[in-house]
Amino acid sequence: MSGTFVGMPAFPRAARTAVRDATLRGNLRHATRTIRGKRAQAVAELADWAELREAGRRIKDHTLRHLDRYLEQVEEAVTAAGGTVHWAADADEANAIVARLVKETGESEVVKVKSMATQEIGLNEALEAEGIRAYETDLAELIVQLGRDRPSHILVPAIHRNRGEIRDIFAREMGAWGRPAPEGLTDRPAELAEAARLHLREKFLRAKVGISGANFVVAETGTLVVVESEGNGRMCLTLPETLISVVGIEKVVPTWRDLEVFLQTLPRSSTAERMNPYTSMWTGTTDGDGPRAFHLVLLDNGRTDTLADEVGRQALRCIRCSACLNVCPVYERAGGHAYGSVYPGPIGAILSPQLRGTGSEIDASLPYASSLCGACYEVCPVAIDIPEVLVHLRERVVRGGPATRDGNRVVLRPAKGHAAERAAMRAAQWAFTRPGALRAGQRLASRTRRFHPRTLPGPGRAWSASRDLPAVPAEPFRDWWQRTRGGKDTDR
Repeated sequence: MSGTFVGMPAFPRAARTAVRDATLRGNLRHATRTIRGKRAQAVAELADWAELREAGRRIKDHTLRHLDRYLEQVEEAVTAAGGTVHWAADADEANAIVARLVKETGESEVVKVKSMATQEIGLNEALEAEGIRAYETDLAELIVQLGRDRPSHILVPAIHRNRGEIRDIFAREMGAWGRPAPEGLTDRPAELAEAARLHLREKFLRAKVGISGANFVVAETGTLVVVESEGNGRMCLTLPETLISVVGIEKVVPTWRDLEVFLQTLPRSSTAERMNPYTSMWTGTTDGDGPRAFHLVLLDNGRTDTLADEVGRQALRCIRCSACLNVCPVYERAGGHAYGSVYPGPIGAILSPQLRGTGSEIDASLPYASSLCGACYEVCPVAIDIPEVLVHLRERVVRGGPATRDGNRVVLRPAKGHAAERAAMRAAQWAFTRPGALRAGQRLASRTRRFHPRTLPGPGRAWSASRDLPAVPAEPFRDWWQRTRGGKDTDR
């Protein structure tokens, strides 16, 4: 995976700055509460939602267990349908492949469908370095690009912007990228959408190369699927002469019957719709219909390393619905930029440290960007147990241990700054395995509770700076139990 956002601090520092931004918090609070309320209503309409969720989990787990076989099937099917398959081990290789393919067409501009995979590898920046300009066509992605900003949400990248800010960005920046915004543009949604439509229309009609990702790849036929709400994807997928799709290897589903499950769960979990307004599917090339050349770039970029982790691999089930972001109390207050990755929120907190490793300060901090409340697991349409993976990754950060990096088994060293935590856990382990010592410690803590500080000293200050220390009871539970019940359960 490409590096973190340039200059981004670790999550605690970035979040501390974000929560002081009243406008940001207001934008996020309004958007996430609206989306999750509508999602709850859409999901409640299906009596078999739990069964669909379980079916999605099983399909994904089955596919991941046999991913090698299904990827070979994808390659055979796409090739037979007139497409060309390229394999990219990492971001640099994927970017080089796409840049070469664009140059071979003689073009210097491309239009793009919203794609997390291309954001992950930094494709726009890589193409710009090669003299190729990439135009985002999704409305929210357009806002982010024109504002020289970064996406802060999986589904709605510009969720941190309000209508007034969007109007100002359009009025100020559109002219430098193509057709300028209309005179007297207001912040009415209809006017903003019309300004974007007029701006993008000329790009759609001029573009010779389109770049996309894919929500799913059906192995049995080599069919790619993109779901969207605006129609910009349909334009990018059908009008250009050459189409290049960059797709993570985990996006494969075995059959069309399997796809049926996700076409029910994804729209309800993401946009709270019963079905996506636009569902585009293509299989290779067809004479006289759509692009004349199709290239599929299958992207690894840390995914096989993640697959090797028996606990962490469930993150690869993710279908990018963003439901976990919309219910997360941490994301709602800190926003997506604090995560330093194109994958924010709870899923980003477990996916980014696995794709990129926990060697950097920001990646080592992401597993702690959670209250472990479990709301993310409850809404996940493929039942990813995000709290379980968070705890698993916290252990890796603090203790190090075996892991897979770049296809090789390695032993990770503990991250810096956790020596005090390791010492505290060793002390707790020693006490909990010695009942007498534990009992004595509890009694001492109760008898000296009047002298306890309100905040912890030293490294513990980072914990108590944002939390109240729990009050120590006047009497340990064991002593209370012995005194009131004589150590026996009187109900039996």
